[in-house]
Amino acid sequence: MLLAGAQSLEANKKVVNALNVFPVPDGDTGTNMSLTMQSAVKEIKTNKANTLEEVASLVANGSLMGARGNSGVILSQLLRGFAKGVRGKERLNTRDLADALKLASDTAYKAVMKPVEGTILTVARESAEQAIIIAKKEKSITTFLEKVILQAEETLKRTPDMLKVLKDAGVVDSGGKGLIYIYLGALGALTGNAPTTEDLEIIQQTVEHEEYVEGNIEFGYCTEFIINAPNANVKKLQNILKDYGDSMLVVGNENVVKIHIHTNNPGEVLEHGLKLGYLSDIKIDNMRLQHRNQNFDNFDNAKSMAKKAKKQYGFITVTMGEGLTKIFKDFDIDAVIEGGQTMNPSTEDFVKAIDTIDAETIFILPNNSNIIMAANQAKNISSKDIRVIPTKSVPQGIASLMVFNLENQPEDNETQMVEAIKTVKTGQVTYAVRDTSYNDIPINQGDILGIADGQIQSVGKAVEKVSIELLSKMITENDEMITIFYGEDTKEEEVKKLGEELEELFPDCDIELYYGGQPLYYYIFSVE
Repeated sequence: MLLAGAQSLEANKKVVNALNVFPVPDGDTGTNMSLTMQSAVKEIKTNKANTLEEVASLVANGSLMGARGNSGVILSQLLRGFAKGVRGKERLNTRDLADALKLASDTAYKAVMKPVEGTILTVARESAEQAIIIAKKEKSITTFLEKVILQAEETLKRTPDMLKVLKDAGVVDSGGKGLIYIYLGALGALTGNAPTTEDLEIIQQTVEHEEYVEGNIEFGYCTEFIINAPNANVKKLQNILKDYGDSMLVVGNENVVKIHIHTNNPGEVLEHGLKLGYLSDIKIDNMRLQHRNQNFDNFDNAKSMAKKAKKQYGFITVTMGEGLTKIFKDFDIDAVIEGGQTMNPSTEDFVKAIDTIDAETIFILPNNSNIIMAANQAKNISSKDIRVIPTKSVPQGIASLMVFNLENQPEDNETQMVEAIKTVKTGQVTYAVRDTSYNDIPINQGDILGIADGQIQSVGKAVEKVSIELLSKMITENDEMITIFYGEDTKEEEVKKLGEELEELFPDCDIELYYGGQPLYYYIFSVE
């Protein structure tokens, strides 16, 4: 049923993507949810599970580590709650399913700081509440699921009445639609009408990581294993193991805990694991021997990595585009994860990036509102001191880095970086991928859109004209600087011409031009 649900979502992810509130080419809810489901499927395929509870546990863990974007994180929490609901059961009847669906909804609501109705949360909650009622009389799993889906579809139809932005855009909630496709796939598996697509290709966006070492290695054994221990106290285990080495990662859910640590006493570390449960997937590498046999071609890289170790501060940021990546690296960013609105990094991507940085405090700059949840989830998983600065755009990310002070304490830097976000305004110029309207503004497919801090402000046929109209609405008498990051599809001569016009229109503002190389967006503007 899970595989059929994942296949159904994968087959229809473009439909879900098209339900994006803004008609811009960055609809990604379907993609994020599908990648999250694929991660759950991969977890099942790469691990043995003989019981329903074991399968559910693998699904919860796989979706957690592969969750991408807000929709993916919420979906992972739904699957986590469902796994709780089937714990200890060998077979499920309709009442069991209803209880599991209700616990899934409750878990997802608790995971969101400010739940918004009219979203996937509402579709999950109302269909689960109806499932409780249906299960009191209905014994057939197939009929039960059909009725639950009818309720989910009815709720989905009402989402525009709950969220004005949906009604203005003329769409229903994309996350709720994706959830229904998962339900439909599960139903198809029961009726024999499941999607016939081949096994899903598991797509993962990861940070490349090799463990370079130099000279005398303080902790010589890279030790990895899984503890199969229901409800293990992860925080307590972290506190026990932290004195055994470095590069420690302790990731857990209700059933398993994954350990990664560099230590000189792998046997003692394993003994602590055995006190909690039985061990599996044990892997111990002697890094000193690896170092002796290391190819000398990697020597320069090894020195570079070693120089970055044991520092006070580390940084992770997310962006797309060759130029923007270079700009962030000029700020001495440790890890630049390629991603953005069209490809949200997963929780696992952040965890892996965190693990490559040996710093006392690590700052994460998501640079997109749809990535902040995954960054925070990685923060909660990691044993390191992680500070997520809630940047929603590249200009905000750069503004926060500008005020960072190496001499300050982490708390002071965090406060100043968060405050800096408020001092910059972000503008974006892109194009519409479908006909719609927004705040009574008619929009046709192919129109150029000017967006300021998440709101469509200008619509037209010419990039230059829309850009000027957008900036005219953004700039006030208090603003002093306009920074332009131009995209991969924008010609340099067009940028220079725009810059000259802006100098005439806004003589009191300094104007700077940079190649960003970002896809989909002709321009990203920073106004300060």
